[in-house]
Amino acid sequence: MATYRATVDWRLTEGEDFLAGRYSRGHDLAFDGGTKVAGTASPHVVGNKWSVAGAVDPEQMLVASLSACHMLTFLHRARLAGFAVSAYADEAEGVMSEIAPGRQAVTKVTLRPKIEWSGAAPDAETLERLHHEAHEECFIANSVKTEVVVA
Repeated sequence: MATYRATVDWRLTEGEDFLAGRYSRGHDLAFDGGTKVAGTASPHVVGNKWSVAGAVDPEQMLVASLSACHMLTFLHRARLAGFAVSAYADEAEGVMSEIAPGRQAVTKVTLRPKIEWSGAAPDAETLERLHHEAHEECFIANSVKTEVVVA
């Protein structure tokens, strides 16, 4: 099996007050291949003052991970079925809900893939089957309790 690594690095900045909660939630994320991404807490959680505009929050990363995993698995399934995909775009959306008093979770992610085909496109039944197979095989979907819907 494979092992995956990510490094998260946060530091208190001079003038911030950690115990009072007055500190930036901005941090750096680094991945195995050296790719670095600016991370933050969601402004929905800590407000705009303590989140970092333009940085990615964990909830967005979860939605993007589910979308990317589904896409990559779908492309594989489509190829095996003999269909040629020329473009795939998704505007995925995650919903945060209260699951118990004081506890929240991303409870639903809706994927909205738009697929362009080179040559013959699958009929509606085959397309639905390919999405179902992709969902069943997606490593990230298999790793979460979140409901994942393909619209």
